[in-house]
Amino acid sequence: MRIGLLTEGGYPYLSGETRLWCDRLVRGLGQHEFEIYALSRTERQEDEGWLPLPPQVDRVRTAPLWTTEAATDGRTPYGRRARRRFADCYGDLAATLCAGGVGDPATTSTEGSALEADRFGNALYALAELARDEGGLPTALRSETAVRALERACRAPGARRAAREARVPDLLAVAAHLERALRPLSLDWYEDDALGAVDLCHAASGGAAALPGLLARHFFGVPLLVTEYGVRLRAHYLAAPDAPPAVRALLAAFHGRLAAETYGRAAAVTPGNAHARRWQERCGADRVKLRTVHPGMDAAPFTEIGEAPECADPGTVVWVGRVEPAKDLVCLLHAFAEVRAAEPGTRLRIVGTPAGAEGAAYLGHCRALAAQLFPDEAEGPHTVGDNPVSFEEVGGPELPTLADAYGSGAVTVLSSVVEGFPAGLVEAMFCARATVSTDVGAVVEVIGGTGLVVPPRNPRALAEACVALLRDPARRARLGAAARARALELFTVEQNTTAFHDLYLEIVSHTPVRRLVLDGAGEPVPFAAPAESRIPGRWAGPAPRAVPRGGPSWATGTARTAGGFPAAEGA
Repeated sequence: MRIGLLTEGGYPYLSGETRLWCDRLVRGLGQHEFEIYALSRTERQEDEGWLPLPPQVDRVRTAPLWTTEAATDGRTPYGRRARRRFADCYGDLAATLCAGGVGDPATTSTEGSALEADRFGNALYALAELARDEGGLPTALRSETAVRALERACRAPGARRAAREARVPDLLAVAAHLERALRPLSLDWYEDDALGAVDLCHAASGGAAALPGLLARHFFGVPLLVTEYGVRLRAHYLAAPDAPPAVRALLAAFHGRLAAETYGRAAAVTPGNAHARRWQERCGADRVKLRTVHPGMDAAPFTEIGEAPECADPGTVVWVGRVEPAKDLVCLLHAFAEVRAAEPGTRLRIVGTPAGAEGAAYLGHCRALAAQLFPDEAEGPHTVGDNPVSFEEVGGPELPTLADAYGSGAVTVLSSVVEGFPAGLVEAMFCARATVSTDVGAVVEVIGGTGLVVPPRNPRALAEACVALLRDPARRARLGAAARARALELFTVEQNTTAFHDLYLEIVSHTPVRRLVLDGAGEPVPFAAPAESRIPGRWAGPAPRAVPRGGPSWATGTARTAGGFPAAEGA
């Protein structure tokens, strides 16, 4: 069958989320054809280029979410009737945000009524139809009409307090965010030879990535599968803690409403873990549609280390990850001070690179704290002192690979205060390492009973767990072996691709055939063109690949054929 894979800020670009998972999924499902519809977040991401694409990728179309002035260049102003139509649709959408959103803590579930949900969906699809008729919405979404419609909704009787308190800067900020979030409505992807021709849309995340799937379902009846490893509403709360209350509340309502609409229209929703599943249920997802599919990770690079756990240094604790405040290395350093008091010969290796400017500043702070807590120690009067805490990066002579980083210590620690799916924890499990983790995100679900879990921001509990494992080699070995077995059973690429292959077949088998074949009398021929009639394969010599994208155009996107001839069609 032909799958339309919808991404935002990830695959097929070299940087961004979900790129590795999507690449493994596409390569693991060679029996299907894929068309990639990708939204990019930054100009840098566009310039970095794409990952090498496998032959089953038939076409790639891209569009940017980062442009500003370019989004409105060359647009013809709407006529009076179109402006009135836009104001009505946008006003209805804004009214649902001011009435409260699904998953908004300021409202109860009963207040997020079915009536408001229907009103949001109707307004969204009406805007999409207007975009089709008028050639796009960027000009209208950035117009004064949009801001005034949002202001009227905030001042209307019955609007909640946070909306009524919105000032002009708040309204402008919300309108700008909605313009970016609704840009997929203006794309030309919703044609018979684009998303209208696929058998299934698979959105690699919620939010903007799922919007094309919603519209493909609306215009053509294409079934939608949504996969989320991080829920957009939760990401909004984490990313905007200091935003003005009105902006925070209105955008939370938008993300909640869009999530509820996405979950309601999707044929199936696949959270990556129970933590994401709980957020999806909070946003209105039907439990019947939810199927937990854990992320697939490549276990091969960790096989050698995992099969030789005795090579670990029994007196070393290892932390591996991106250096940023959410990882709470300050707590880890204070905990290690207590570990050193109990086990004086222990060392701590912190392996990772800083995440942006904030991460670099945090790394500098952690280095200074380590120097303060652990003065350099020397074994004798004639030797150079050494600090028991080292800050390193993968790729150096001592730690050439990520597997070597995990293999360098007997205990691996995760000290985060915020975490989604802890991929680093799974990598440590592949390496058969005993782990000590904080109880955040999906940690308990991932680790099961194969590691120790302590409360976050609790240095004493973290230290006691590390000391318990450092003093008990037999327990470390048992936990490490159990962790490796659990990871190989639940978190490999093979189990992930098998689960999605089964889901694809199940969804398509319950979807009516949309490409009707008529007989000589003009009557439809039953079962003439099922999804299985599209036979993947290259029936001639490979055609040269087209030149990579030459810069995306907002309204039309960028298309590229990924080599080879189209697959054969069944009669």
